[in-house]
Amino acid sequence: MSAKAKSDSKNRYVIIMAGGRGERFWPLSREKMPKQLLALLGKKSFLQEAVERVLPLVPAKNIFVITNEAQLGEVRKQLPKIPKGNLIAEPVGRDTCAAVTLGAALVGARSTTGVMAVLPADHVIPDVKKFQQILGDAFDLASRGQAIVTIGIKPTEPATGYGYIRVGNELPAPVGVKKTKTTFFKAEQFVEKPNFERALEYLNSGQYRWNAGMFVWSFVTVTNGLEKHQPEMFAACQRWFKVANNPAKLAKVLAKEYPVIKKVSIDYALMEHAQNVIVADGTFEWDDLGAWPALARHLKPDAEGNCAVADFIHVDGARNIIYDARTKNRTPIAVVGLRDSILVQTDDAVLLAHKSQAQKVKELVKKLAEDGRLKKLV
Repeated sequence: MSAKAKSDSKNRYVIIMAGGRGERFWPLSREKMPKQLLALLGKKSFLQEAVERVLPLVPAKNIFVITNEAQLGEVRKQLPKIPKGNLIAEPVGRDTCAAVTLGAALVGARSTTGVMAVLPADHVIPDVKKFQQILGDAFDLASRGQAIVTIGIKPTEPATGYGYIRVGNELPAPVGVKKTKTTFFKAEQFVEKPNFERALEYLNSGQYRWNAGMFVWSFVTVTNGLEKHQPEMFAACQRWFKVANNPAKLAKVLAKEYPVIKKVSIDYALMEHAQNVIVADGTFEWDDLGAWPALARHLKPDAEGNCAVADFIHVDGARNIIYDARTKNRTPIAVVGLRDSILVQTDDAVLLAHKSQAQKVKELVKKLAEDGRLKKLV
């Protein structure tokens, strides 16, 4: 790292959002061990990978992880390099705007000239170098002025599970600044999750990017945005800012204020209203692993399209996902004539679902939670 890059990195911060419950990955994902804390595709959890991806750009002491009470113990265990005071548990989940506001207070208390990236904890990004280059360029752009930078992913299919961003003109490089490898566009519009026909139009037009929930902005820019569009959040940010360097005081204030704060996403609260949004062209491979079928994109299928992490044998089985997460007494899993299905086995539960119904696993978890006998499985 050059001396300049090193001095820049001192004023860069990363907030990793790690409070999700990952219910669609039940029975492997549980409230205390949700998707981001699992090692589904290798030796490391998604959260550990998210931290490792940013360490070359940002020192460990400038990385904050926002999680919840149920997961804090495991987060600490998984991230020994991150200072304990940087791992913060939200008293209750209040959607992403509250988490961003808290992140801004934490960064501002360290440096009011700081630039921060807000990143989800559970994404799969195989091309780490490309991601780092784009994130580094986004940091540079956000540090130069009042830009809110979001990394938009080039769509590879007409996905209906993501929000989209319509991009406008490409941004020219500022005068006297060398052009970056990353292409930046003006954001024209944030759009909700589309139906299939509309998603296909978006894909074919080339004018849309997936909204991956990755944002980069300076402390000043995000607080100005909150002041203008979410005054209640801005007021909370000012209060939290005062106690952010004292973990005990901060925990006390959050316990009192968090439950009554507005529950709203950062997209809806800020991004859709702001005029100064820039989209960095995310040309790296990306997956947010929304549910079990997404796993098939990262596992090697057999000749019939079955993806198995198990001792698996079949007759006439096709396009199934078979995952054995038992820690003791693993036995072969044998299927006959099963197609397009998900079979997951853990030490205390088995899930069998049709791939097309994978989103409904969330409903199943709700049902389990309401059943006195079974709620321990949630």
